[in-house]
Amino acid sequence: MDWITGAVCASLVAGAAYAKKSLTLSGCAAAILMGTIYYGAGNLLWFGTLLLFFITSTLLSRFRKDRKQEMEKSYAKTGNRDAGQVMANGGIGMLLCLANWFIPHPAWLYAFIGVMGTVTSDTWATEIGSLSRKPPRSVLTWKVLTPGASGGVSLLGSFAAALGGAVIGTGAFVFTWFSGIEQSGWFGWILVGLISGLAGAFADSYLGASVQKMYRCTVCGREVEVHEHCGEPTKQVRGWSWMSNDLVNVLSSVIGGCTAIGLGIIFAL
Repeated sequence: MDWITGAVCASLVAGAAYAKKSLTLSGCAAAILMGTIYYGAGNLLWFGTLLLFFITSTLLSRFRKDRKQEMEKSYAKTGNRDAGQVMANGGIGMLLCLANWFIPHPAWLYAFIGVMGTVTSDTWATEIGSLSRKPPRSVLTWKVLTPGASGGVSLLGSFAAALGGAVIGTGAFVFTWFSGIEQSGWFGWILVGLISGLAGAFADSYLGASVQKMYRCTVCGREVEVHEHCGEPTKQVRGWSWMSNDLVNVLSSVIGGCTAIGLGIIFAL
């Protein structure tokens, strides 16, 4: 019955997102598969946390969208998520959910909170940080960058990242209560979400500034993530040829998940 419930709920949410053009058709299919597994193999805690990330991130992507349109032309991924982006953000969590289904252990859940904290922190930092009145700085050199540049950080974006991670930690605590799962104090959950989310988000920025594949527009000279900009093909200027934006997201999620495992043991959630 849980699998049917998960499929129905996931279909309703993904279908609505597709209708609002927040998901492509492939992204919709991936979201339905993912949501079904999260609820069927997991419970409200797993599914609810995923939903919390998706809904808040979708709403933020639409906030002040008029100011973000030019910057989005530089991103490999935009607010209209395809299957690759859906899997990059939620695929590791899905594997952790299945692992916990086969071999139950608290470490899977700790890692899940860290992964979801990371993708939420990173998304919130991008969506809110891009509205900062002060330009971002490189996490490596601290040089001023153009808004939207990969590897850039700002005070507003960092605050948003911390808030996003804390929201995931808070949501996880609430969902454990509704699921009847034995738990410790709420403060530990918030700290795990906040700290692991920040760790993963800053890892994402570091990888983006150092090894992610980046291109330069031959027209405007801006460093971008896409193969085409200003109507002309771009040229790769740095990074490893196989280090895509999606892979950076996956690696940073792993870092956030590992951080959360350590914190979960310390706080004995």
